[in-house]
Amino acid sequence: MNIQYTCTFWGREHLSASAFLNEAISQGFAGVEINFPDDKQFVDEFMSELERIRKTSHPDFIFIAQQVLSNEKETVAAYSERLTNRLNLLVGLNPNAINSHTGKDFFEFEENCAIIEKAEQVTAAAGIPLWHEIHRGRFSFHLKTLLAYLAAFPQMKLVADFSHFCVVSESDLSDQQELLTRIYPNIQHIHARVGFEQSPQVNHPFAPEWKKYLNQYTTWWKEIIDFHAQKGATHLTITPEFGPYPYLPQAPFSQAPLADQHALNLQMKQYLEQNLLVK
Repeated sequence: MNIQYTCTFWGREHLSASAFLNEAISQGFAGVEINFPDDKQFVDEFMSELERIRKTSHPDFIFIAQQVLSNEKETVAAYSERLTNRLNLLVGLNPNAINSHTGKDFFEFEENCAIIEKAEQVTAAAGIPLWHEIHRGRFSFHLKTLLAYLAAFPQMKLVADFSHFCVVSESDLSDQQELLTRIYPNIQHIHARVGFEQSPQVNHPFAPEWKKYLNQYTTWWKEIIDFHAQKGATHLTITPEFGPYPYLPQAPFSQAPLADQHALNLQMKQYLEQNLLVK
């Protein structure tokens, strides 16, 4: 099993497209994962620099595009149209895969199913893999209810971000392990962030007070990797994905971040390279 680490653009928005891509390379990432800003010049620069990188030094550099819509009060039909438009834009950029924040937690099951089906049709027609991220506020927000969607779409691919399950259920999932293992076959990509019962992100995953949680998440990630390795998978991608404020806590009054967000992601990459034993 070849594990490839991708760098998140989240928290690096102050960088130009070229600077972001080249920073990721200099820090040993095999690719990037990005939710593009509404800035055509940035997108054009990104695609141009990506082409140069692939032609000159890193032909297999990974590009994962994110589909994350702003939250708006709208009908299901209007949301579905916005989603379709965004996916059409992204498939035109020919990413290796699209990570989609799909549906809404308060839409009816049938409504979310129709949205999922449309999204799958758009990306399948373009030959681009579609991964639906486990996330609060989306159809995938809750572990037990997610199983019904997997029954309806058994080939659906997921991005594992279990911190959201923990927050939604206010649980460390120790009472839901059997349910959790049932979604392992559908996981295609991992977001390596450590959360707990009250937040999707601890203030510092390598602080001793969070060791129990770091160990638990590491165990889950190992189980996912081992499952797919035993099924014959040859590679899996992981994005260390600690985020900036409001995911990263701030000190009161000064609003100083309690840790360096990008440094956390670099340290998590190094930790996983040392601790994920691939069979």
